[in-house]
Amino acid sequence: MGLIESIFLIFGGAAILSALALFARQPMLLAYILLGMILGPSALGWLSNAAVLNEIAEFGIIFLLFLVGLDLQPSKLRNLLTESMLTAVATSSVFFICATAIMLSFQFSLQDSAIIGLAMIFSSTILGIKLLPTTALHHRPIGETVISLLLIQDLLAIFALVFFDTLNPNSSDSPVGLRLLNIGLGLPALALSALLTVRYVIEPLIRRFDAFHEFIFLLAIGWCLAIATAAHWLGLSYAIGAVIAGISLATSPIALYIADNLKPLRDFFLVLFFFTVGAGINIAMLATLWAPVSILAIVLVLLKPPVFRWVLQNQSTPKPVAKEVGVRLGQASEFSLLVSYVAISAGLISTEAAFVLEAATVLTLLLSSYWVVTRYPSPVATDPALRRD
Repeated sequence: MGLIESIFLIFGGAAILSALALFARQPMLLAYILLGMILGPSALGWLSNAAVLNEIAEFGIIFLLFLVGLDLQPSKLRNLLTESMLTAVATSSVFFICATAIMLSFQFSLQDSAIIGLAMIFSSTILGIKLLPTTALHHRPIGETVISLLLIQDLLAIFALVFFDTLNPNSSDSPVGLRLLNIGLGLPALALSALLTVRYVIEPLIRRFDAFHEFIFLLAIGWCLAIATAAHWLGLSYAIGAVIAGISLATSPIALYIADNLKPLRDFFLVLFFFTVGAGINIAMLATLWAPVSILAIVLVLLKPPVFRWVLQNQSTPKPVAKEVGVRLGQASEFSLLVSYVAISAGLISTEAAFVLEAATVLTLLLSSYWVVTRYPSPVATDPALRRD
């Protein structure tokens, strides 16, 4: 099957399953993963050029992290570090220990268990934002708390990706110590070069030609891919470069415009990314691994809300706000899937552990989204009285 036919199957199927997901009040990314499982090698096996699609899907990761970087303004980072870092670190520690212990109890190796434990500390940015009413996103305690915690988790996810990139034996023939030195020297050099280029080249160009929206769009894409490529040349990952590209533009007055206009392009590639995640899931493994998958998912969905609530209440957050924030953040994340993708590409996690991680993540998204849309205001709430745009 050719590439065009494959993309037709993916996006045609994604449109159909997304409609069903919306009717069922579920996030659309579950539809993309399910479609990958159906069309992938473990079911129908209709797609023969998965390697090509996998490479294309990496653009989704690059643009996702670029947009995360665009939202990490230095002033916002300072506020986050002082206001929400303690909450994020305390809750993440509990989730890491709990998930790692569950995996160890099923006789997984310490390395597999620790990687899964790390992946499970994150909550879904896509689900958290999508299920918040627009009014709650702006200057409301619930929206501000959810977004600040998600941003800190995004930062932790970036550090995790840097860590895995350092340990990845496929990224370089150099020993780990030399790769650490390379990151220690290359990362600051790339960040400084990016900041100087933005200040003296990119921003003057934006001020001069800001009326030409097509140019701004192309400039943003070119800048993102240029820094991602430079990072790769320096022995870092494309993902790290994308984050640096975003952060370097975060203080630009046009950062919000760039973020809004790149989201459709990001979503196009993320459909492919989540599809390839689904296609990589071996459905046959569920027969032997259903117990760790279900227990890990159910424990986390039940554990995250009260842990968030307890920590937030101890920091003087009102009880109703703390309770709702806990439920809205009570799932694993798209970054959990990204950690699995990077870890298995680097040979750091077994196939069985990667399956447990991915399947449990999907199950937490399913259970958590159902909990949110049936109990709290959201654009897709099941109760019309709770439906808020």
